[in-house]
Amino acid sequence: MEAKKLTKKDLWRVFWNQMAIRGTNNYERQQNGGFTQAMMPVIERVYDNDDDKRAAYERHMEYFLTQDMVSAIPVGIAAAMEEMHANDPEMDPSSINAVKTALMGPLAGLGDSLLNGTARPILASLAISLVQAGLGWAGPILFVVGMSIVSIGIRYLGVFQGYKQGVKLVEKINSSGLITKITDIAAIAAYTIVGGFIPALVFINIPIEIASGDTVINIQETLDGLMPGVLGLSYTFLMYWLVTKKKISAVKLIFLTMVVAIAGVYLGILG
Repeated sequence: MEAKKLTKKDLWRVFWNQMAIRGTNNYERQQNGGFTQAMMPVIERVYDNDDDKRAAYERHMEYFLTQDMVSAIPVGIAAAMEEMHANDPEMDPSSINAVKTALMGPLAGLGDSLLNGTARPILASLAISLVQAGLGWAGPILFVVGMSIVSIGIRYLGVFQGYKQGVKLVEKINSSGLITKITDIAAIAAYTIVGGFIPALVFINIPIEIASGDTVINIQETLDGLMPGVLGLSYTFLMYWLVTKKKISAVKLIFLTMVVAIAGVYLGILG
């Protein structure tokens, strides 16, 4: 029997289908529909029997959730494993979902910290700087083009290299602990970058002056003399504490901030 083999055209179809992995997100099985859609060209290529196709579709409709860009990696690996299973019926098909499940958590951490927490804020800060410099549309264009290159590049490598490396890729990244190392480094970078945004984005000004004889004490100038931006930093820490420790909704805190700011300006406490 002739061995089943995916073509480059098939992999390109997988790549384009994977772009819509969030298209059918649901609260029960999350990205399972998008993952199954990405696997359709593979299943239709390597299986001739309707029962085998049905089993493969059911297999990939199981729960799946990770960061959408890096989800291309398990898609590529699953494509290679489906091809292996079609050529070797003795291979346990449950191992395909086992590999997907093993990759979900580590890749979610990697994608969120390295891409959402690092690449996106860096590009956004550069874009904002261009807008503030009066370069108009150059900022938004930079952000869209930059994030498109990052997203499409990662998805391309995930599908094509994931397929090429197959199960060997899983063994390599798990044995080397590479994902954990990159995630830790990216998390540190993300916290540093976000922390650097605080004095630039969180402004609190207290326009209150206290007169004592001929001496006038400006509270804001006094605070800035101690530490510039200390009020914004303190308020940011307060919001972080309320969200993480008290589990207060961020939406509620946004509205609370609006109310406090409006009331503070009206009463002359904030300016």
